[in-house]
Amino acid sequence: MEKKRVVVKIGSSSLTNSKGEIDHNKLQDHIKALATLKHQGHDVVLVSSGAVAAGFRKLGYPSRPVTLKGKQAAAAVGQSLLIQYYSEYFSAHQITAAQILLTRTDFSKKERYKNAYATFTELLERNIIPIINENDTVSVTELTFGDNDMLSALVSGLVHADQLIILTDINGLYDDNPIKNPNAKRINCLTEITDEILQNAAGSGSKIGTGGMQSKLLAARTALQSGVNVFIGNGKGANKLINIMQGFGDGTYVNSENHAIIPNQKQWILLTEVSGKLYIDEGAEEALLINGKSLLPAGIYKIEGEFYKGDVVEVYGRSKLLGRGEVLYSSNELSCALGKRTHEIGGTTSEVIHRDKWVKA
Repeated sequence: MEKKRVVVKIGSSSLTNSKGEIDHNKLQDHIKALATLKHQGHDVVLVSSGAVAAGFRKLGYPSRPVTLKGKQAAAAVGQSLLIQYYSEYFSAHQITAAQILLTRTDFSKKERYKNAYATFTELLERNIIPIINENDTVSVTELTFGDNDMLSALVSGLVHADQLIILTDINGLYDDNPIKNPNAKRINCLTEITDEILQNAAGSGSKIGTGGMQSKLLAARTALQSGVNVFIGNGKGANKLINIMQGFGDGTYVNSENHAIIPNQKQWILLTEVSGKLYIDEGAEEALLINGKSLLPAGIYKIEGEFYKGDVVEVYGRSKLLGRGEVLYSSNELSCALGKRTHEIGGTTSEVIHRDKWVKA
């Protein structure tokens, strides 16, 4: 098998026992599989849940805390325990691990996004496994990513992964709830994640983890947008990840050949929050989508929101969202240039969104 870059996400339910404590047998099983993947020459990045689940007992909580301060305190205790175990177990396989704690800001701010990419690149070039979790202890909004499924999708795009493997306690997506319906059939392969599929997957599984199947499918859709194929399922033994990479995994594969790898600059545009909206006419729509041109003020007939140069905005045609891009005008500047031809604009910049800073929906 040729060398691949693989992001593996391990959920809380796959790391802990029924009491919410770290299950060392489960943990070592994961370590062996990760080590096998690494020793076969692949780049491996690990996104690991389990910090809150690992730490809440040490704080004296009888069960997983529900308050923000309780979760953050549990994460502060549990994160150190978790990375300690990972470091010790990886060392037994002659592998060095590094801890990286991320927040949503690391993906929404351009410079931080570039710095994160540089750090990951350096670690992987030096044959080290980055272990990533959300920085729960300082997150302003509770669980900023929603769960580590989305975090793993964002990381897989950031590092230009070939494969995202989401390990969970359910062996893939079913056409019905397999717990309630014994005749439910597993869906072995998907080529896209539709809104209907997301709606059917609503509901949470384990009481320990935060992410149900719907969050995993949302993450898969985000990963596909960055050109990353996804597997959702489970397995046991040292070869489980190798088996998944070879197409023999116990779960659901979400693959699409239509998504090309998006450059880092455009990935940031895809993943950051938008600051406004632009509405364009049919001529501008054709120039953007068919002719690969930049967006000019002459084709814009309405703007919404307050934004500044360098912000990301959504662009709408007559009937739908077309994509998003980084604007070279503030909303105030653009309101003055709206609908004007290049020779009517007094500045040196004519493009509102350059084609190199545009991502199609």
